[in-house]
Amino acid sequence: MDNPCKIVEGGIEYSLGNYDGSYVQYDFSKILIYLNCKGKLLFGKRFKIYKEDKVILLKLCSYFTRDEINCKKYGLDINKGILLSGPVGCGKTSLMKLLRHVVPQQRPYEMIPSRNVSFSFNHLGYKTIEDYGNTKFFCFDDLGVEPPGRFYGKDLNVMGEVLLSRYELYLDTKHRIKTHATTNLNAEELESRYGNRVRSRMRELFNLIAFDETAKDKRK
Repeated sequence: MDNPCKIVEGGIEYSLGNYDGSYVQYDFSKILIYLNCKGKLLFGKRFKIYKEDKVILLKLCSYFTRDEINCKKYGLDINKGILLSGPVGCGKTSLMKLLRHVVPQQRPYEMIPSRNVSFSFNHLGYKTIEDYGNTKFFCFDDLGVEPPGRFYGKDLNVMGEVLLSRYELYLDTKHRIKTHATTNLNAEELESRYGNRVRSRMRELFNLIAFDETAKDKRK
């Protein structure tokens, strides 16, 4: 069997830990070296890992590498998805695009801008809810700032309906379908946007990992 903690990028082999043939012991410092390299390949030479983000990254890496000891320490449920929240420009989308690559042997998730889901509903109607309420793994980017959906004169909180569909899938123990999301909104704003019922389901769907509200805008 191939070593799951060795990844080749641009002809260079990165070791993310030790593999004894049945179990991987990941090394966070080695994962950071790999993420810094992969980030530059994906987002350009200006990409870098910020010192102040290392606690967030440790939580995310613990989750994606299924490190049960650290996940328990951080209150993370490996069976739930991730809701990564924080101010505009703090790097949420980049990190969720990046972390997929740490565990290439795991089932990947597709990054979908939430606004695209609303736009799709405006063109295709309720088929959109079915399309995103399926057994694929998704990460819905910028949850909560998408425009409302409107199809043949009927308004719909599209992402709210998609999340309810994803929740029903999550309860299906045969699949344990993962849903991830990023958002600029806090808990009160999400509840105001989607209502109490959806907010309640989100608590069961997601582990919340939050940047500090003073996190700087890295795009400036």
